[in-house]
Amino acid sequence: MAINRWMTAASVVAATAVALASPAFAQDLKIGALMPMTGDLSAYGEADLSGIQLAAEEINNGGGNVEVIVADTQTNPQAGVDAAQKLVNVEGVHAIVGALSSGVTIPVATSVTSREGVVQISGASTSPTITTLNDNGYLFRTVPSDAFQGIALAKLVNEKGVKNVSIIYVNNAYGQGLADAFEKAYTGEQGGTVSEKIPFEQGQASYRGEVQRADSGDAEALLLIAYPENGTVILRQALEGGHFDKFIFTDGMKAPEVIEQIGAQYMNGSYGTVPQSPESAGLKAFQEAYEQKYGEVPPLPYIDTAYDATMLIALAAVKAGSNDRTAIRDALVEVANPPGEKVGPGEYAKAVELLKAGTDINYEGAAGSQDFDENGDVPGTIGQWSFEDGKIVDGSIIEVN
Repeated sequence: MAINRWMTAASVVAATAVALASPAFAQDLKIGALMPMTGDLSAYGEADLSGIQLAAEEINNGGGNVEVIVADTQTNPQAGVDAAQKLVNVEGVHAIVGALSSGVTIPVATSVTSREGVVQISGASTSPTITTLNDNGYLFRTVPSDAFQGIALAKLVNEKGVKNVSIIYVNNAYGQGLADAFEKAYTGEQGGTVSEKIPFEQGQASYRGEVQRADSGDAEALLLIAYPENGTVILRQALEGGHFDKFIFTDGMKAPEVIEQIGAQYMNGSYGTVPQSPESAGLKAFQEAYEQKYGEVPPLPYIDTAYDATMLIALAAVKAGSNDRTAIRDALVEVANPPGEKVGPGEYAKAVELLKAGTDINYEGAAGSQDFDENGDVPGTIGQWSFEDGKIVDGSIIEVN
């Protein structure tokens, strides 16, 4: 079924929105949701959009006036740039949440948002390249860099007793950055060996050549840095050819579709890493609100970080007293970072009252502290997860320096 790439807020924000806008802004605050509703990351697009929807509903019920406009990146850089241009120049959004893939977020930032002066907050793009990107201060993220995930994954693999791996990674900013970060930590501090390190292009019918190359050394396991659509093809061909039976993943393959398409018996015991929210009152409040609106929280990453990004944009607009794009950018750090009274998920109305009274706030999100540094990066924690008996099971936080 074809999906309309452009959906108005009527389809994504509940009709329970309060009619009167917050005194902080006279017009609707337009937030663009730049999501992969189709393509290789479509498994995550709808789920992450639900986090944005939940935040928008809470903002509107708390006296705000937010309109969310959804654009489909198709998990494609050029399509993402085109979608962002329409959000900015046609729809007139004041800020953007997205994209998910670093390979889309980076060209959107360099070609659209940094040039047009529009805040862009990604809740999922983890490439280390983003840290030093020339974005004129308009690009932020509510998820930690893969510089940390690579170190955590290397430590986990070593602790599992695996001393030699081959890597197959998606050939974009996400895959390259994470593969490099893992290799550096694994062959360095952890003393492991990487037999092969092989990029792959999305959308191929077969990856048998890449799989055969990966199996040419003494690798005990295959580290697959991919997204479900192409990743499942690689897994199937690795299993069919008898090349590997032990698999390691990152956040991009943490999806039920992997089990559904490959089979629980083949994935049982496979494991990986993902940016993971620490236990906190904010996370609990978010989970309870999500379950009340949608039911069980799906075992997919970045729903909480998308929620936090949306909340931060709305609070920054209140702090700025304006929907001006640059004013929102300049106020983001003021509402996200200490000092200030801590507010969290479900506390939009409280936060607005504090800001109106001239009290500084410090937003502590569903995904943990969202304290932006000079590069728009946040600290974060990395957790482990695994496929067990046909289910995705979250594990403990991995302690890294």
